Amino acid sequence: MKVRRRVWSRLFVTVLTAVFVLAGMPAQAQEPDLPIGIAAGESAKEVQETAAAPEMGLTAASCILMEASTGTVLYEKNSDARLSPASITKIMTLILIFDALEQGKISLTDSVVTSEYAASMGGSQVFLEAGESQSVETLIKCIVVASGNDASVSMAEYIAGSETEFVSRMNARAEELGMENTHFEDCCGLTDSDGHYTSARDVAIMSRELSVHYPQIHQYSTIWMENITHTTARGSEEFGLANTNKLLKQYPYTTGLKTGSTGKAKYCVSATAEKDGIELIAVIMAAADYKVRFEEARSLLGYGFANCRLYSDSDAGREALPLLAVDAGEKDEIRLKYGGDFSWVSVNGEDLTAIEKTVVLPEFAAAPLAEGEEVGKLSYRLNGSEIGSVPILTAEEVKKADYGDYLKKIVGLYLP
Repeated sequence: MKVRRRVWSRLFVTVLTAVFVLAGMPAQAQEPDLPIGIAAGESAKEVQETAAAPEMGLTAASCILMEASTGTVLYEKNSDARLSPASITKIMTLILIFDALEQGKISLTDSVVTSEYAASMGGSQVFLEAGESQSVETLIKCIVVASGNDASVSMAEYIAGSETEFVSRMNARAEELGMENTHFEDCCGLTDSDGHYTSARDVAIMSRELSVHYPQIHQYSTIWMENITHTTARGSEEFGLANTNKLLKQYPYTTGLKTGSTGKAKYCVSATAEKDGIELIAVIMAAADYKVRFEEARSLLGYGFANCRLYSDSDAGREALPLLAVDAGEKDEIRLKYGGDFSWVSVNGEDLTAIEKTVVLPEFAAAPLAEGEEVGKLSYRLNGSEIGSVPILTAEEVKKADYGDYLKKIVGLYLP
């Protein structure tokens, strides 16, 4: 690992600053000329540009193939066309459910009571009855495995009080994720309204958010068959859930995610798969029939795994960072840390062993410095070009020096 940093005499800086302070003159802290890096709080996994791909002869109206960890688009066809999504709408419903779980607003064991409205949903359903109670985890299975519209509305009402409010939150979350061609009008995709639409790219974006941020979703999306128990006034009876995603049996690397079909939407699928540490998302929209959507999803995934290689780097493979000199601080140096992991996708056969890592730091940073403040970057370069970077952050706080700090430093110069 290369380190660009000149070693200044911190002793000289300390004495000179102390002279200014004791003389009643304010010391001017030089602003370091920081290199441009990833802003604090951003992901270190930069999204790459779409890779060139051959014409694959896919017949679906719209499709896209994305590598999950980086968001790299490997193949696309009409990926921004606004189309009816049918039940793949439920991917966003699931994101909001897992958001609520992560935030501690609900738990998997919470009991959810089905309303008259939720029980009235048609289409794909698990036949919940009004007044029936099911756990949050059971309803998640009903949504993911059997695409239950009634289960989706039950969870929407439980989290937001009404489906209307829940849908408002769905649209806000879509905007937050940068889904530019999406607008939801219900939480399950049952509507045939022209105002309920999304695109293959946006489906991939929300599928990535669900799969990467909440990988536990795959514990549910890989269930092939499972029984739930309906307990109503008539007693208890079992009901079988059967997964609508037939890729689980047709393609060995499948991990999910969601299917959908209506007369308006035709046949859709967002298929996730993992092989050799690479996670892919294949979205097919408006396929002619259910066989075509699965065949073309398999074609996309096969293309991706055949041509895609992933470079990953984390703290375990990095050298320790040096201390950074601090100007006008209570301490002369500050500890640093890396701001995250890094991933990059190769689709053109690049030699991944040729990737070079370079630590880019200023000569010093001016106090005060808060913990987590960005001061540089770890740059990744291949064939002379930067392919991405990870921010370098301060690992502690350093306050601005006061008169007492300067006196201690001056005294320390003359004491052993």
